[in-house]
Amino acid sequence: MERVAILGSGMAGFGAAYRLHQEGVATVTYDKNDYQGGHTASFKHASGFIFDEGPHVSFTKHERLQQLFAESVDQKYEVIHSRPNNYWKGHWVKHPAVCNLHGLPTELVVNCLRDFIEAQNNQQNLGDTPIDNYADWLIASYGKTFAETFPMEYGLKYHTTTADNMSTAWLGPRLYRAKLEEVLLGALSPETPDVHYVTYVRYPSYDGFGAYLNLLPKQTQLQLGHDLVRLDPNKHELHFKNGTVAGYDAVVSSIPLPLLVPMIVGAPSDVVAAAKKLACTSCVMINLGVNRTDLSEGQWTYYYDRDICFTRLSFPHMFSPHTCPPGCGSIQAEVYFSDKYRPLKGSPADYVAPVMADLKRCGVLRENDKILHTNVHVSRYAQVIFDLERADALAKVHGYLDDIGVAYCGRYGDWLYIWTDEAFISGENAAQKVLDRMSAAKSK
Repeated sequence: MERVAILGSGMAGFGAAYRLHQEGVATVTYDKNDYQGGHTASFKHASGFIFDEGPHVSFTKHERLQQLFAESVDQKYEVIHSRPNNYWKGHWVKHPAVCNLHGLPTELVVNCLRDFIEAQNNQQNLGDTPIDNYADWLIASYGKTFAETFPMEYGLKYHTTTADNMSTAWLGPRLYRAKLEEVLLGALSPETPDVHYVTYVRYPSYDGFGAYLNLLPKQTQLQLGHDLVRLDPNKHELHFKNGTVAGYDAVVSSIPLPLLVPMIVGAPSDVVAAAKKLACTSCVMINLGVNRTDLSEGQWTYYYDRDICFTRLSFPHMFSPHTCPPGCGSIQAEVYFSDKYRPLKGSPADYVAPVMADLKRCGVLRENDKILHTNVHVSRYAQVIFDLERADALAKVHGYLDDIGVAYCGRYGDWLYIWTDEAFISGENAAQKVLDRMSAAKSK
């Protein structure tokens, strides 16, 4: 019987365990925390409020994953028509902003339209404009005024680095490429069609987004409280902080690469140095419970102003009313930092007061609101930063892991900006690598 170890019990670990279970391969899944779920975990507080580790919703188009997630929650889930919006200098703007400029200052709208048309003409007359970085892509797609006023400002808050220091490898469908007719309509009329890439989302009715992982313990032997400190690829051993030593024949890891590589016995210095170059953001989440539900028109809001400390707000009670006591609402504010570009100053708890003040300044909170719950949650690994050092460093790290037989997966193993369904599939793909190696070994 092969001994297959899975490191991490989040969505990618679930995918790996699920795929191996399908083939009748027994696995042991280790997680450093005393709870399962990793970055997909949800936390229920004594106050009755439930908060996820960051805003999570499922909008997968994969029918088999829709069915699997539904099975995980006994078919008890909410289907929500998504209504994201934006906030800029006192204006509430439907998402995506480029298609909804109506009501913004006239001079700004005129300049956005002029530059957008010029950008479209440049593409038609000159062919594909050379794109060296994310800033180039934004200007070529939207024109200079809109690019610098909206996505570049948001990106600086969200990614903690400037657009000209980022590649475009992460984009996918995340930024809508608007047609001229859509931009003109949105500038002239407050009524526009929905063109966001997410139309409907699913969310568990009970216990938060982490409930989608309820089937994980049925797919694997789950060992919580196992914090990896050493991986020996020659002896095929895993050493944990609690003193446990476990052997393995194959290993699948979703541990963040900058943490994993230095723990590998014999890792070359150039590979360790490459892993250190991989940048990511950390997120301080300020979670608030409020004594009313009418907090927002959108389930999540993007904030562009630099003088507002949070980058994005989400409202868990709008995903499921069972995330709150009856008649209550909830807010999760995200404040981003990174070791490489914007280090956290002070304590995460120091951001509670500024977040509260900015929520009132934006009109989300009222002076007479009663705050029923407050807690601070920190995600050390939040978003992968696709800076210009990433590609070469990642190729070196992944090449080494392939050589020593460590199958990597998930957002922080693949080092990609991927959604939850993509993380699950990433875990399946890593498991398939293990199955292929087993098959090859047996055929020799």
